[in-house]
Amino acid sequence: MDKIVIHGGPRLRGEIRVLGAKNAALPTQCAALLADGPTTLRHLPQLSDVRTMNRLLTGLGCEVAGERTLTIDPTGVGAGSLEAPYDLVKTMRASVTVMGPLLARYGRARVSLPGGCAIGARPIDQHLRGLEALGAEVTLKHGYVETRAPGPEHRLKGARFKFDLVTVGGTQNVMMAATLARGSTRLENVAREPEVVELALVLNKMGARIRGAGTPVIEIEGVDSLSGIDHAILPDRIEAGTFMVAAAITRGDVVLKDAPVDHMHSVIETLESAGVVCQPVPDGLRVIGPEELAPIHVTTLPHPGFPTDMQAQMTVLAVMAKGRSTVTETIFENRFMHVPELCRLGADIRVNGNTAEVFGATPLSGTTVMATDLRASASLVIAGLVADGVTEVRRVYHLDRGYETIEKRLRPLGARIERVHGAKS
Repeated sequence: MDKIVIHGGPRLRGEIRVLGAKNAALPTQCAALLADGPTTLRHLPQLSDVRTMNRLLTGLGCEVAGERTLTIDPTGVGAGSLEAPYDLVKTMRASVTVMGPLLARYGRARVSLPGGCAIGARPIDQHLRGLEALGAEVTLKHGYVETRAPGPEHRLKGARFKFDLVTVGGTQNVMMAATLARGSTRLENVAREPEVVELALVLNKMGARIRGAGTPVIEIEGVDSLSGIDHAILPDRIEAGTFMVAAAITRGDVVLKDAPVDHMHSVIETLESAGVVCQPVPDGLRVIGPEELAPIHVTTLPHPGFPTDMQAQMTVLAVMAKGRSTVTETIFENRFMHVPELCRLGADIRVNGNTAEVFGATPLSGTTVMATDLRASASLVIAGLVADGVTEVRRVYHLDRGYETIEKRLRPLGARIERVHGAKS
């Protein structure tokens, strides 16, 4: 098992390119199942989650070729079991997003229940209720969700459905299912994240008729078929935000090439409130960290609010800010698992319910810490950049789900960071 070793101290300086967004790539890979021919996706990040999705698509009968540029040919799908097995779904929750496309195109799907995870239960009841509204027959049996489209034609029917709560995956799953449904569908209280807008853009390029993505209501007029396309994945706003925090806390000066500035207003505003300079430049964003960070007050909310996927990283910034900061988590009930590990580094953080009080600026001292989930692992890596001495981050397989070779990409900025293979867990 690998670990990341960081020698803290250097200010980050230079340029780093933001790669394609994991949370846009995965549903777009699933959307390829809807097409009647091959789809080519460009600028894919080389992540374990992307590779897991490729294995799932291959198991369903797709021909998948390439890495950074990926071609997915679904013409062989349909003869097999149309199943997303437990062994894949347990490692990557986004696997359940194949359910909508399979149900819409092939009339049935069998997908393992994802169960809980480190940051909360994250049930899929909203996915299932939305598919039932479109006419799907849903059965829970032996740890799997089995879905079938109604009637002899096995085709879904357009409907009006309101989500009880905002869910990105649920919005994407039901939206994809509705593209091939007969008639019109109106989805209310939908997620407004850029990755939802990106998926709608992809589907429309394939021939779907979707309006309203990015607003609370999405309307879909069903079509008979969709075609394969060529599409470049948008840059990752969470990766960009992580590098912005790294630049800020190291008092660095970093240009993020291809940073998706229009999708990052809440993160930029929070950093600027701490005294960080965020300056748009051609093809990116320049981030300059101040000599002293001011405290921040953050509450995670659905987009366009502050993203929960940046909460752990921003907690590290709060640790380095002088004074009392607060970080409130409203999306997931168990997303402060990074806090005990940050406290091992010397942070002064007190959690009360869903709010963390952070008292800084606290000198951090390198030690061995354990990653518990994807964004927690990122927060520990960037904390190591400012900790005195050596920090070892273990269980970095979490990190590899969302950040491509982060150690290799931070080194040109001056970070003293390396990956060590064969470490104990």
